[in-house]
Amino acid sequence: MSGNIAGMAWLSRRANPSASAPRPAALPPKLRGALSRLGWTLVSVGLFVGLWELAWLVGLADPRLLPPPHIFLGSIPDQARFFNTATRWQIGVDPAAGPSPYEAVGITVAATSGRVFAGLAIAAVLSITIGVLIRYFALFEKLTLPTITLLSPVSPIAWLPVAIFIFGIGNAPAIFMVVVALFFHMVLSTVSQIDGVNRNYINVARTMGATKRQIYARVIIPAILPQMLIVLRLNLFGAWMVVLVAESTGVGFGLGQVIMLARNTFNPSLVFFTIALIGLLGFLTDWLLRQVQRRVLYWVPETAGVLRGL
Repeated sequence: MSGNIAGMAWLSRRANPSASAPRPAALPPKLRGALSRLGWTLVSVGLFVGLWELAWLVGLADPRLLPPPHIFLGSIPDQARFFNTATRWQIGVDPAAGPSPYEAVGITVAATSGRVFAGLAIAAVLSITIGVLIRYFALFEKLTLPTITLLSPVSPIAWLPVAIFIFGIGNAPAIFMVVVALFFHMVLSTVSQIDGVNRNYINVARTMGATKRQIYARVIIPAILPQMLIVLRLNLFGAWMVVLVAESTGVGFGLGQVIMLARNTFNPSLVFFTIALIGLLGFLTDWLLRQVQRRVLYWVPETAGVLRGL
């Protein structure tokens, strides 16, 4: 009997070899999702680059005005030497003096990123604080909200002369421009998010004897944080755009200075190389902010849209 069973098992394995083969271990869902997103990111960027290269190949793009990626990305050492803007723009100073090209790129990226994150942090703290105070104190709302609403449509570029008048030339006007670009919109977003908090949460807190201060600290602020971090992420891209304009006024090292240098010297390759670098930095900072969201919003399930990439 046992011999018949063994023979039937052998015949079954012969008929279906995959049944006896060990199955490969499945990837964890998080890793599988991360690899999928990375793959689609590479496909998206590759498609864009491929269309650009195709336009150059068939003659639709003039390489002197619209150089393809293989030109401005294939000569990184040549592009990096232009990033020593602080020394290059000084009169009577040897352009070759100062840091090496790659050190200049690192200093430039660090300087611009520092201005973006400093302005973003200041704007976030001020706007959320003032937005909460507007809804907490009726008098404060009457004194500030009309002015904030009046100034919110003003383009951040219009504040550039004001920044120069107040702070002169340096880091301060660039950071001020980032703060102004984000502040008004984030204040109004904070007020809107407070108004949209589920009233049942507030009523339950009142039933349990919570004071007004406790309701704001334990109910309203935690309720609006997820959407406020989404607003912060979206404004991050605006901060990168504004800081480049502010840096063009003269701040020593900065990506805005490199863009101005490329424009003045009619160097399209340097322009697109800097644009690619800014895009990469914006992508990385957005990813970093998403990781902060996952740590701060520990009570929000990871399947919720607030923690997923846009």
